[in-house]
Amino acid sequence: MTRMERRNLRNGLLFAAPYIVGFLVLTLYPLLASLYYSLCRYNVIRRPVWVGLENFRTLFLEDPLFWKSLYNTLFFTAFSVPLALLFSLSLALLLNQKVRAMSVYRTVFFLPSIVPIVASAVLWLWVLNPESGLINGMLRQFVGIEGPGWIADEHWAKPSLIVMSLWSVGGAMVIFLAGLADVPQVLYEVAEIDGAGRWSKFRHVTLPMLTPTILFNLIIGLINAFQYFTQVYVMTGGKGGPVDSTMFYALYLYRNSFFYLRMGYASAMAWLLFLVILGATVALLASSKRWVHYHGE
Repeated sequence: MTRMERRNLRNGLLFAAPYIVGFLVLTLYPLLASLYYSLCRYNVIRRPVWVGLENFRTLFLEDPLFWKSLYNTLFFTAFSVPLALLFSLSLALLLNQKVRAMSVYRTVFFLPSIVPIVASAVLWLWVLNPESGLINGMLRQFVGIEGPGWIADEHWAKPSLIVMSLWSVGGAMVIFLAGLADVPQVLYEVAEIDGAGRWSKFRHVTLPMLTPTILFNLIIGLINAFQYFTQVYVMTGGKGGPVDSTMFYALYLYRNSFFYLRMGYASAMAWLLFLVILGATVALLASSKRWVHYHGE
């Protein structure tokens, strides 16, 4: 290397040093440490003791709450992700119309997604209050029926959270709007010449051209649903009640690590969650070859 090349290399490394150090200390080391701790009995206070796959064996064979938390998370994911996709796509189609003050309407529907999660959880805690909540009050006033217990009822707790998750679909809606703006207008013109109506244009033009956007929102929604934590922590006080009906996987992981100080056990749960999310993402990407259509291909 010449003197100039050595100096450029040194300067480049100096500029990149903050990121490199941050990555090594704040990302790579915790990642490798959690992998090691998942194979240990570790409670922060004492030194980790190597136990091999004991934590994973306990999870699968001796911990019924693990399976309960996994079921709650899968139930929430199976309903909230498709509903959020449908709701955000419907909003995007409505807000893609050419009417006056459309930017105002778009802002109104996007605002809930930037409200702090804790604030929105507290707000919904009041809305879903079985005694003085807004929803039950409206049912009592206009329909004459007594509403369910919502978050306080073990049968309605997860549906309540699923409904609440639709509050923050503004981010996915904006991405769908960007996807709609990228659909070539010439395709609609050709469809109209062929006599296609609104439904036919949506089915044969809009929907196929939106499949890359649907795939992106689907993967992001899946990852977020598997890590659902803050809302249920705020609304149940971190207990996952009633009767563990809202004990989601991430909440149970948090309780094992910071309530029971079972850091090795929690690390094993974290790596299982990582593998589940990775597997689901890889499966979606593999299946996308059959249903995702890219413009120009």
